[in-house]
Amino acid sequence: MSDLLNTGITIVIFLAILVVLVLVHELGHFIVARLAGVRVLEFGIGFPPRARVLRNDGETDYTLNWLPIGGFVRMEGEETESDDPRAFINKPLRPRIVILIAGVAMNLALAAVIFAVIAFAFEPSTQTRVESVSAGSPAAAAGLQKGDVITKVDGIEFAYFDQPQTAIEYVKARPGRPVTLTVQRASGGTVELHATLRDAAAIAAGQGALGITARVVLGPSISRDPIAAVRLGIGRTADACGLVLGALRDLVGNVVANPSAAPAVSGPIGIAQAVGTVRTEAPPVVLLWLVGLLSANLAIVNILPFPPLDGGRIAVALLRSGTRGRISVNLERTASLVGFALLFALLIWVSYFDIVGRGTGS
Repeated sequence: MSDLLNTGITIVIFLAILVVLVLVHELGHFIVARLAGVRVLEFGIGFPPRARVLRNDGETDYTLNWLPIGGFVRMEGEETESDDPRAFINKPLRPRIVILIAGVAMNLALAAVIFAVIAFAFEPSTQTRVESVSAGSPAAAAGLQKGDVITKVDGIEFAYFDQPQTAIEYVKARPGRPVTLTVQRASGGTVELHATLRDAAAIAAGQGALGITARVVLGPSISRDPIAAVRLGIGRTADACGLVLGALRDLVGNVVANPSAAPAVSGPIGIAQAVGTVRTEAPPVVLLWLVGLLSANLAIVNILPFPPLDGGRIAVALLRSGTRGRISVNLERTASLVGFALLFALLIWVSYFDIVGRGTGS
């Protein structure tokens, strides 16, 4: 497949992911706004200019727009003063905040569903194929041979998205301990072998806990019951949010300490590159996992108290309530425009490093 075709496929997949994630976010705003009695003027797929009106339900235009980079919901009184009692600006504080939070909630829910579905039936196991065994090593004493595949250690099956991800990581963290290896013999059949791992000093010296060279291969998918899968999906969503928050903290530190250094996060170009790498080099389920991670990312970024993000709009709504409306809609709109300009500048800065590379090894 030519590089040009590969790039084209990657761009299409990236845009499709972006549209789905943003539309899910906007669907949250739309559903809660309608439930709260807010007049929704437009639900748009893509961004203007408008291509066509798909339908109208008597109140809301459902539109298709030319720029395939997401979608939007346009509510009466969202950015201007309005005399309409059903306008967003004229609703009490609580429903307005719930409407703004709904998009974030939908992205978190989507991430949890994706991670739960993967955990339920589609997560590959990782197995360790032995390439060589060092003489006098714990592996040799246990009877491990070249071509054997370690499928479990101490009865533990290693999942692709878990930590530890592999048997090698597991044994490295247990110096000096006895372990039980479940091994698929190269000649056929499965056996259990017992080994006592090397001590910490030997592992630190590079001898390896077992004394083997090996490569990781994918095994059968791990099946979990629905309740365990849902719990794991929620837990992994929380972990993804933690990763995003950590990256944002590093970004702020990066901007303050050394703005000329490559930031700890990627922009759209870097994310598109990651999509391309995952599509061509990883199992298909990893692309679905990446969608879940990006959905959690979108949720956390949007809840930040920075106009024009949802969190910034919530902050302004709270300020308006606290000052009894002394902050006008026009001032709120100005703050959103300034915030948008700053976010756009940050996006350009991050994208520069996505293009030129992130270090001497790029």
